[in-house]
Amino acid sequence: MTERQATTTLWRPTGPEELDLVRALDWRAWPPRLPEQPIFYPVLDEEYAVRIARDWNVPHSGAGFVTRFEVDSAFLSRYPVRQVGGRTILELWVPAEELEEFNAHIVGRIEVVHAFA
Repeated sequence: MTERQATTTLWRPTGPEELDLVRALDWRAWPPRLPEQPIFYPVLDEEYAVRIARDWNVPHSGAGFVTRFEVDSAFLSRYPVRQVGGRTILELWVPAEELEEFNAHIVGRIEVVHAFA
């Protein structure tokens, strides 16, 4: 009998361009960051992700999406939770150069749970 590894649910608000890149990666990884994006930041609260997708991505990109995915909890322990506003505004800051390793610890697929236009 095998034990199921502990995972943490993360959310990522995203626009249509990034979502197309995730689709191209078969919903299993996040694309490399652009030079002006030194940090990949998934969030720990679905409501916060919804606010970003709806209130920021839609005006800037014409659409916003909230994705949900699971990551190995033991691996995530290297990234401290950062409170960047109110008590539910929590993010992990993953340096761009560590994104490939982060992607290797995604369990299952990335899924779209909300879409806004």
